Amino acid sequence: MEAPHPPTLVAVAHGSRDPRAPAAVTALLDRVRALRPGLPVRLGHIELNAPLLDDTLAGLRGDAVLVPLLLARGHHVKHDLPHAAARAPHLRVRVAAPLGPHPLLAETLHTRLTEAGWRPEHAASPGTGVVLAAAGSRDPDAAADTRRTARLLAHRLGGVPVLPAYASAASPTVADAVRELTARGLHRVAVASCFTAPGLFATRSAAAAPWIAAAPLGPHPALARLVLHRYDQALAAAPLAPAARGAHPHPLAA
Repeated sequence: MEAPHPPTLVAVAHGSRDPRAPAAVTALLDRVRALRPGLPVRLGHIELNAPLLDDTLAGLRGDAVLVPLLLARGHHVKHDLPHAAARAPHLRVRVAAPLGPHPLLAETLHTRLTEAGWRPEHAASPGTGVVLAAAGSRDPDAAADTRRTARLLAHRLGGVPVLPAYASAASPTVADAVRELTARGLHRVAVASCFTAPGLFATRSAAAAPWIAAAPLGPHPALARLVLHRYDQALAAAPLAPAARGAHPHPLAA
């Protein structure tokens, strides 16, 4: 008897006008496929890029797990993804938690900082700090998630102060966070880029860095493992159920 196909992993990217963004997301999903051959992996965007999530779901049958390539809870995770699932009543759908906060995300952030010039000896310097640049949201859960990611990164960096900051919708801004750390006497401030792919927010955040600025997360091996972890976590939490009309599957808590 032929083995049943596993549920399709539908990675949900936000979408960006930056032409580098689709390539970064595609490369990340190529790593996911390499880690788990045989798992069907598809991509859907919330906006701006093809394929859009609704179009991806329309072409699927059976079971699917939506894994947001987003780094905190917020409107997209809590509302847009469940609503998209409800618009696909022909599928049985789960919505996974966003990628952050998680130690694998902190690992990826640390690597990107190291690639930008961070060295272990910087952790021993009392004048060193990091601004964790994130997209921002009016949802307080998103800010809570970003603060936790900042704590995880600070721990990984050996206790270096890490201050969360936002590119939109929340405060402080990246520039304000840099000024705050400078006012504390930290003369060497790096910016860690908590964005899955290149885009306007990542570019603006990097421009505010007075010292080194890390690249967006992109196709890092730890991030690919985290995508699969969220997929597995969603499947283990509860059986897949039909997305009946008017019913919105609830995303897992981060």
